[in-house]
Amino acid sequence: MLKVLLVVAVIAFVVWTLVRLSLRRLDGGSGGSQSRLIAPDDDPDFLRGLDRRKDVDDS
Repeated sequence: MLKVLLVVAVIAFVVWTLVRLSLRRLDGGSGGSQSRLIAPDDDPDFLRGLDRRKDVDDS
């Protein structure tokens, strides 16, 4: 009985791992290839845009 339980657990783990890897591949791979998210206060383009809006409002 213990051997059957162990075999079922191993099969479940293998299936879970394969499903997880296939879903990760569908999402575009690991996070290493994607660009890093930058918070708005660290993004130079965002900060430059704030300056432009401020200049337009002051005029």
